[in-house]
Amino acid sequence: MFRKKESLFKADMEPRCAYCAKGSILEEGKILCSKKGVMDAGSQCRSFRYDPLKRVPPKPAALNPSKHSPEEFRLD
Repeated sequence: MFRKKESLFKADMEPRCAYCAKGSILEEGKILCSKKGVMDAGSQCRSFRYDPLKRVPPKPAALNPSKHSPEEFRLD
């Protein structure tokens, strides 16, 4: 099967309507697709085209200060 490169950063990203170029957000969890009509944000179809500006990256991990001391981050 032919595999398209769909992501700028991750080669094995699953297609979702939430970040498709053919969809626009209606409400939380609903996307209006120009091909299929109203779709679930987590669904997908064959006409998926990745739009990197619609994808929200995950939040960065927070540093737990109780596990680390300032001496661990000092450069000597």
